[in-house]
Amino acid sequence: MTTSALGPRAGRRCHNPLNSLHAAHYFSPDLGRELGVLGITRPRAVNLAVRAAALGPVGAGAVTATFFNYKHELVARHVPAVWSIAGPADVLAARLRAVDATLRRLLGEEAVASAEMAEAAQLALRAAEACGRGARPLYSAHADLPVPEEPHLAYWHAATLLREHRGDGHLAVLTSAGLDGLEAVVTHTSTGRGMTPKWVLATRGWTEDDWNAAAGRLRERGLLDAEGELTGRGVALREDVEHETDRLDLAPYEHLGAEGVARLTALASEFAAAAAAAGAFPADLVGKH
Repeated sequence: MTTSALGPRAGRRCHNPLNSLHAAHYFSPDLGRELGVLGITRPRAVNLAVRAAALGPVGAGAVTATFFNYKHELVARHVPAVWSIAGPADVLAARLRAVDATLRRLLGEEAVASAEMAEAAQLALRAAEACGRGARPLYSAHADLPVPEEPHLAYWHAATLLREHRGDGHLAVLTSAGLDGLEAVVTHTSTGRGMTPKWVLATRGWTEDDWNAAAGRLRERGLLDAEGELTGRGVALREDVEHETDRLDLAPYEHLGAEGVARLTALASEFAAAAAAAGAFPADLVGKH
């Protein structure tokens, strides 16, 4: 299968709804409830633990490096201390229980048990067969986990693999572009497609002073204007970043093939739209303000 057969952004268009459904559990009350049973009750500790658990009982440095856009001081406040409350294996099991409850609540039992869900799981897992482990720490760690038996959980697992595979490559591209973690977030927010500053500051540990300092560095580089909007150079840089990320993330979608990618995109979009309509995400999560 050639790149042109897929279309220039077919992989990205497929990844976006897959990533959306994966991310729904981060905002789910089911996640806080399941981690609370283990004794992990602070929201930031919950968030850090569930995504890092696949790496094992790692320290703050490994989490900051692989997450990229979290302030290290926030990470160090909870990691590795969280592993003394509950080990990674228990956290992963609790995460999967939360995902199960979340998908059943957002999509409904009929969708969870549907032939379309089973088909989506099969397609996403097939795509993930071609993901590479090299320089992909979060993907590789999640690839070591067993595939759940139930189709909706297998689909979520495969979506997670594809998300982390693209994400690992994306961080390499951002670093090559000379953007640090917060600068990358500020430029993404300025496109109108990233998290609002309110949510970045609430979840990533950064302060308004940190944000303003990052914006100042970007203005000095000619990437942001005085109003915080991307300049022409800034727009071009973000486009280059996404195109290079597409290139590094091409293998799973080439492996699946154009027809399979189109079908997976359609199914993933339906599930993601249903989850969003059911209130999976805060209304003010995405945007410039």
